[in-house]
Amino acid sequence: MNRNTYYIFTGIIALILVGILWWSIEIGNPLPIEIAFVLGVVLIYLIRSRISSIIEDERYSRITEKAAVRTLEVFWVIFFASSIGAFVTSLDKHPFPPPIPRGPAGGFPIRMFGLVQLILLCTMIFLYVGFRIYYSRKYGEWDTDEE
Repeated sequence: MNRNTYYIFTGIIALILVGILWWSIEIGNPLPIEIAFVLGVVLIYLIRSRISSIIEDERYSRITEKAAVRTLEVFWVIFFASSIGAFVTSLDKHPFPPPIPRGPAGGFPIRMFGLVQLILLCTMIFLYVGFRIYYSRKYGEWDTDEE
């Protein structure tokens, strides 16, 4: 299988997961999307192992390593700052911002917590992709050696 076919299968799996997410929201049960997400990731890894055109050399490994480290370096700051903000919001000692709806235990709203986690996860993915592109250009992963 070539790399483009892999990307097509990955896109189809992502669309199916969006549909299952929608269905999980409609029925009010998170279990279907949780199971489907894990199975989707396993399926993507299995499909990736069948790609015949993957060439992983030292440069590829170095780019991946640098992108992952930079993502963690930037993300921990974003995550820490948002956690501090969530903590302050959950205390709700000041009149501004206005009081937010409480969860069943009277703490940080459950719905907001899941949304914040999802936003942080998307931020982490975008950071990694951005750093991956940056280091690929810096170390010339997309250069051709052909004359």
